[in-house]
Amino acid sequence: MNRTVNKYSLKRYLILFFAIAAFVVTGTNPAKAFQNKKADTVSSADVQFTNIPTAADSLKAFKKKQAELKNADSLKALKNKQAVVNAVPAEKPKTLWEIFIKGLLGGFTAILLPCIYPLLPLTVSFFTKKSGSRAKGVLQSLLYGLSIIVIYVSLGMLISVLFGSDALNALATNGIFNIFFFLLLVVFGISFLGAFEITLPSSLANKLDANSDKGGLAGIFFMASTLVVVSFSCTGPVIGTLLVDAASKGDRLGPAVGMLGFSLALALPFTIFALFPSALKSLPKSGGWLNSVKVVLGFLELAFALKFLSNVDLAYHWNWFDREIFLSIWIAIGLLMGLYLIGKIKFSHDSDLPYLSVPRTFISIGVFAFVIYMIPGLWGAPLKSISAFLPPIATQDFDLSQIPANTAATADTKQSSIKVKKYAGNYDRIKTRGLDAWFDYDQALQVSKELHKPILIDFTGFNCVNCRKMESDVWTNPQVFNHLRNDFILLQLVVDDKAALETKEQFTSEYSGKKITNLGGKWSDLEASRFNSNSQPLYVILDSDGNLMNDKDGKLITPSPAEYHVDLYLKYLESGLEAYKNKK
Repeated sequence: MNRTVNKYSLKRYLILFFAIAAFVVTGTNPAKAFQNKKADTVSSADVQFTNIPTAADSLKAFKKKQAELKNADSLKALKNKQAVVNAVPAEKPKTLWEIFIKGLLGGFTAILLPCIYPLLPLTVSFFTKKSGSRAKGVLQSLLYGLSIIVIYVSLGMLISVLFGSDALNALATNGIFNIFFFLLLVVFGISFLGAFEITLPSSLANKLDANSDKGGLAGIFFMASTLVVVSFSCTGPVIGTLLVDAASKGDRLGPAVGMLGFSLALALPFTIFALFPSALKSLPKSGGWLNSVKVVLGFLELAFALKFLSNVDLAYHWNWFDREIFLSIWIAIGLLMGLYLIGKIKFSHDSDLPYLSVPRTFISIGVFAFVIYMIPGLWGAPLKSISAFLPPIATQDFDLSQIPANTAATADTKQSSIKVKKYAGNYDRIKTRGLDAWFDYDQALQVSKELHKPILIDFTGFNCVNCRKMESDVWTNPQVFNHLRNDFILLQLVVDDKAALETKEQFTSEYSGKKITNLGGKWSDLEASRFNSNSQPLYVILDSDGNLMNDKDGKLITPSPAEYHVDLYLKYLESGLEAYKNKK
């Protein structure tokens, strides 16, 4: 998760506007004991002589002693494990502000849709005229805006209650939900393009409209409810997209926070124009441009939908939705959007475009520039600005970059006694070129002991946007890349891999109590039980015995989430290398 808003945020949001409009099960191996058992010591003080026991007594005493030692070792391991968990602070959700901002942007976009924009002057005029006084009109407009916020936030809270945090967390990698979201967004996109409208029953709107004639607070609330229902054909796809994105973040409050941002943006214009009615005169008149906004959003919905299809393709190893296919579709959508904006193509609900306005011209330039930017990606260009949202570059079939995908370093494999990497076949599509990663915890421990290198665990995922961003923006730095390639045993544990574990490897997690049946669940439980986190990416530096280490100041080198500042990430890696060197 992003911990801070970094310097690339503005660039990222601009590109998202033109490209896509925004975009865990458990299991583990038993934790290793972190300290070697000390030898028993015997004191000769107060020696007492006893009778020599029989053979049966000796056997009984031996078994009892073994049981005691076993319990002691288990307790010691449990305490060590708990110490590590306590030493790693729980990571708080970092996405609520991001979700709120996306909701805010979605709300401001919804205002420009033909179902809402024409209602602005009508609603404000209604309040100012009906109230009899400006002060009363302003108060009623404020209550109207507050009612809109209450309605939408209640919807977000309902989603949270129905799913809960655990279910929301699983949405991001669940195949059925990802396919459902893909199809849902395709339907929304087609609707915005004008094929049909998604509306709620007219009887509901009529009933709410009738109740809006009541006076007082109840009447104002029903007026707001009428707006919500009547405008659903325009706001429904925007709300659906926002809720899908918020729910897939895995945070319980995500949908509610997203709806708060959306409704706040929607309510602000009604309130502001009630305070300053003369400002209504400065608004552009309704017209064909409103439908153009709707159509552009339809193209963006289609582009957004592809991300969910890519998620399923990676997690379930279908291996057919490659990077160049993804890019080709985005390029085609971008070209159609650009041609639409300059009036070369037209849909059924569009009016004629006699000339290009200045805003439309600049938006068209932005769309065509983005399309041109994506084209080199078909031949392997990294496209760092959007790489986090594309399938990994390892899925690229045709790659003209300087480092071919099949020339990854194999030095660690050649030098170690392990010649076959466990699970490696699952991850050909997310490998970072030039790095020789391992994918099994026990194998990484063995290689670390043989080669005398510390372990860097990369808890990652097929569907992890921030993981791809780290790999493209930070790992490509020459100093970082050199450390990862030569100084660490890189262990990549993919927490959303749906590959089934063999029956003998399946187990019930002591941490969560759930049965672990797939490989991703195994590593997800390892991350949660030992390092008290379920977010990706998470980077953990261990010694050859699987222990966390202390830096030169004696402080524990705790796991690190995504860190987009190269200098800070380098400092983290080098602190681990120095600690390992001092420990040897």
